[in-house]
Amino acid sequence: MSVPAPSIAPLVAALLAYVVGSLSFAVLVSRAFGLADPRTYGSGNPGATNVLRSGSKAAAALTLLLDALKGWLPVWAVARWGAAWGLGEGTLALVGLAAFLGHLFPLFFRFRGGKGVATAAGVLIGWAPWLGLLVVGTWGVVALVWRYSSLAAIVAALAAPLLYWLLDGALWTVRAPVGAALAAMTVLLLWRHAGNIQRLLAGQESRIGGAGAAAAPPSSRGARR
Repeated sequence: MSVPAPSIAPLVAALLAYVVGSLSFAVLVSRAFGLADPRTYGSGNPGATNVLRSGSKAAAALTLLLDALKGWLPVWAVARWGAAWGLGEGTLALVGLAAFLGHLFPLFFRFRGGKGVATAAGVLIGWAPWLGLLVVGTWGVVALVWRYSSLAAIVAALAAPLLYWLLDGALWTVRAPVGAALAAMTVLLLWRHAGNIQRLLAGQESRIGGAGAAAAPPSSRGARR
């Protein structure tokens, strides 16, 4: 008896998720608002926190929203329509990880991406809404109390897999593929924040809205006006 050929649908779904994740909204939104490329000032990170250093809260908020949306959308699409294509929990985990990797290593921006915090949050909300909300809440509490965006991201990244396993059966059912993808995302988030961890330990990390946050070049502010 012949063995059925494996479907390429999961790989196609993962590739599409990676392409969606590769949309660097920090760069695209900054262009739309007439701001400097966020890779050229501040931390050089194409993310919402660095866009905020341009002085435009609206651009930073829109970047945050869109970065989260691109993480959530592929997961939601597979959950909504994947069954008809034979896509199960393995693909659900795969597309979330692929969208996250797209943000870190974007195809359209020479593989120079952000740190992935907002995109990871969107993926988590797609996998398990209550998990996503709990992790976002953890980020918010740490950021509000200690005023370090990087510290909040690190704590939230560590809390995510812990919450996922501790609350097995309470709010959702633990799925091994998703748990593995979540663990991989946590490791990657910590790796991307290695420099921030060093600065935190040395007492040199900039606080949210603090004077240590490097602002955008004057030319970009003039363009915005």
